[in-house]
Amino acid sequence: MSAGSTADWIQDSRQRSAFRRRLLAWYGKNQRDLPWRRTADPYAVWLSEIMLQQTRVETARGYYERFLQRFPTVTDLAVADEADVLKLWEGLGYYSRARNLHRAAQTIVERHDGDLPDSYEGLIRLPGIGPYTAAALSSILFDRPHPALDGNVMRALSRLLRVEEDPRRASVRAEMVRAGEALMPRTGTGDLNQALIELGAKVCTPRQPGCGSCPVANWCRAYNELEDPSVLPVRVPRKKRPHLQVTAGIIRRRGKVLIAQRPAGGMLAGLWEFPGGKQEPGESLVECLRREIGEELGILIDVEEEVACVDHEFTHLSITLHAFSARYRSGRVRAIGCSAFEWIDTDRLQQFAIPRADHRVLEELAVAGTSLAALINRE
Repeated sequence: MSAGSTADWIQDSRQRSAFRRRLLAWYGKNQRDLPWRRTADPYAVWLSEIMLQQTRVETARGYYERFLQRFPTVTDLAVADEADVLKLWEGLGYYSRARNLHRAAQTIVERHDGDLPDSYEGLIRLPGIGPYTAAALSSILFDRPHPALDGNVMRALSRLLRVEEDPRRASVRAEMVRAGEALMPRTGTGDLNQALIELGAKVCTPRQPGCGSCPVANWCRAYNELEDPSVLPVRVPRKKRPHLQVTAGIIRRRGKVLIAQRPAGGMLAGLWEFPGGKQEPGESLVECLRREIGEELGILIDVEEEVACVDHEFTHLSITLHAFSARYRSGRVRAIGCSAFEWIDTDRLQQFAIPRADHRVLEELAVAGTSLAALINRE
């Protein structure tokens, strides 16, 4: 079908009711046992939705449970230090989610008496809550009729309705929102949204979908009309992500190591790292590190050997991080290109939230039989 039309069955109230009954019956028997589905606490459900943005269920589960142990209520989160929140989030990635979660908790306590807003319009005004999250929360928690169109649901709808245009286009997405709204029942919208999400996660998968076991295959135009339903949704080739060469200095002075906090705005904001930066055209890695340390901290260093090299991927770019051992030479350390700095004993590093790439540097050192303490305490 084209983006401007809908499958005939979705216009028929009896067909919609039959579709919902079949899907919900399947969901009742096949839904995954997830901790956030065992609670009616709006704060806990909200936390799960934020963690599940860009993160697999298996990864989020452990973080979710640890986070609730440390911050069991929205008030506990609101009064926490951001550094403590980021430390608990460490390794989960996309740290803006943690900062927005913290800010939203403060807003909820200050302006809403500690209660999550009970409408789509109120939810979407909170930091870090976009259209999908507002729809999911308003339906799951407050039974509002908003379709929650995450990647799983968009994929399932693309096949159910045979949408042969890119669902990332605004006009196509708007059509799918209207289709999702048509599917919403008068009550139980949260269950239907979660059933659609589960369908996409367990059956209507990106490749080799389990059409033979799909509870709603009778309603699926892609299954009934196409030789290979997995050709939908339409996949537009992504632009090649830039790859950067990046340096980091493990800089020592008097048995301590220098770490720097990334600026408040931008990628990995607020995290602590071994200072450095990206290589510019025409300069060696050693020259890059010397320049970056001068620009960021205002000091001169003696760069020694490369002690670790790791590849790491972000959403929009990838890097190769080259970590060098280095010795402080001269100058007064100043926070020029960073928010703050500290000289610390190596056993204190675990108190700071650091990026995954820096963790991998430490892991590579361990594999090579070298500890951070040994690097810092050598002559």
